[in-house]
Amino acid sequence: MFVEVPPVPDLIPEPRYARFTTADECELTDPVLVAPPGTEGAARRLRAELGAATGWELPAPVAGAAHAGRTVIRLALRPEIAGAGAESYEVHVTRDLVLLEGGDPAGLHWAVQTLRQLLGPDAYRRAPAAPDRAWRLPVGDLADGPRFGWRGLMLDVARHFMPKDGVLRYIDLLAAHKLNVLHLHLTDDQGWRVEIKRYPRLTEVGAWRSRSRWGHRASPLWNETPHGGFYTQDDIREIVAYAAERHVRVVPEIDVPGHSQAAIAAYPELGNTDVVDTAALGVWDDWGVCENVLAPTEAVLRFYEGVFEELLELFPAEVSPFVHVGGDECPKAQWRASRAARARIRELGVDGEDGLQAWFIRHFDGWLAERGRRLIGWDEILEGGLAPGAAVSSWRGYAGGIAAAEAGHDVVMCPEQQVYLDHRQAPGEDEPMPIGYVRSLADVYRFEPVPPKLSPEAAAHVLGAQANMWTEVTENQSRVDYQVFPRLAAFAEVVWSRLPKPAERDWAGFEARMTTHYARLDALGVDYRPPGGPLPRQRRPGVLGRPIDGEPPIV
Repeated sequence: MFVEVPPVPDLIPEPRYARFTTADECELTDPVLVAPPGTEGAARRLRAELGAATGWELPAPVAGAAHAGRTVIRLALRPEIAGAGAESYEVHVTRDLVLLEGGDPAGLHWAVQTLRQLLGPDAYRRAPAAPDRAWRLPVGDLADGPRFGWRGLMLDVARHFMPKDGVLRYIDLLAAHKLNVLHLHLTDDQGWRVEIKRYPRLTEVGAWRSRSRWGHRASPLWNETPHGGFYTQDDIREIVAYAAERHVRVVPEIDVPGHSQAAIAAYPELGNTDVVDTAALGVWDDWGVCENVLAPTEAVLRFYEGVFEELLELFPAEVSPFVHVGGDECPKAQWRASRAARARIRELGVDGEDGLQAWFIRHFDGWLAERGRRLIGWDEILEGGLAPGAAVSSWRGYAGGIAAAEAGHDVVMCPEQQVYLDHRQAPGEDEPMPIGYVRSLADVYRFEPVPPKLSPEAAAHVLGAQANMWTEVTENQSRVDYQVFPRLAAFAEVVWSRLPKPAERDWAGFEARMTTHYARLDALGVDYRPPGGPLPRQRRPGVLGRPIDGEPPIV
């Protein structure tokens, strides 16, 4: 049951239940923090985040010391709250006490994020904006918990590399919106972004391209500056640990068998050498779907097993049980032209070139399962059959997700038509390098992850949803911010809150709450798209973005 949240908290995502009054307030005066065993992580976040913004030290109370006049912030784990679902929490505010309770540590973490929102936009700053200001909370109660367990953002760092600090910043932004999955797209034709020590050329060669097309693939313009970068294994360990502290799990993606030219440029023997001179290939500098794919050989399987062995060490199962293998958009022309590939089809007894793609996926499905991990891939991996534990990212609309769920596979809904954030936000010519469908903030708010035609049994296989941010035409952090925000706030509410059907959702209420949320984004330094359209510096005049007539949107 929904209880209307008054204007004063302006919380995003909207909580399940909230009742506050502005007739009575809690003024937080030099607060002390009570953090019993099991709440240490939430205490660290409070001291680091609220301490920076407010100047509070948040000391623990000292037995026998006088704490008169000081507000108490108390943390607690209360397992019965978990009866409302994993990650559930409650917030209770009286005149002299702020009580944050979680059914589990993740729930307590989200309670901390809610407290930040209740304190106002300045609670998101890194230092006190007004050192002498008074911090007040409305008195009241709140109970909340998420609709889905998978609430994610896919960040493509292969097309345009995002340095480590940018990734850590995005983890903070996810946590601030109660999102809990960061899917890192680490490899593609245009770059390989993770250090694999047994194969050093993957980053020595594969992490760098000589130039990049400037704009959509139909654009005649080029940026001639070489582009690249990669994460060392210690960088990845830091990213994973940083995310885990914030109850965000990181899902790595290594693409097979398509989207692999960067790997082939580094190790030409991975490609179809009887069809193309793979030794002459460089890391691809264009966008779209590249024809150069992996050869269907045992040697290629052993190579990628080596890659995944190192990857599994970097992404421990307890924080990253899923491994994404891509599996999408694999052209078959080279396999059709290759005598070696045709011989392999006969040897394996698979159904032509499509069967080769399924053979790749089934191999790593079993390989990962033997090591206690779960394979997930784009919905093309359904072709050829999957092991029971494999999951599907449904990107080509809802159809793949429906088919997977009805077959008993878990599904993450991320349909291009609804939640691809690289697509334009408005039809105007001022949108920077506009591509794909127009998907406004209101459109994302009306996204529904569970198709109505699914049976209850199949709907239970929808783990949740994620928004996907591909970076072909987003060359830096500001451009990524512009595409992601404010739409990620709408997405966060869709996957967290137990919203009614899309047609019945309170868009006007959400839009009103966004007024306060824009101020939070300002305090966080997010270069979002303003409601009135792009600022002059956010535009890219003269750079082609739209698909040419008759061409499908770039993905």
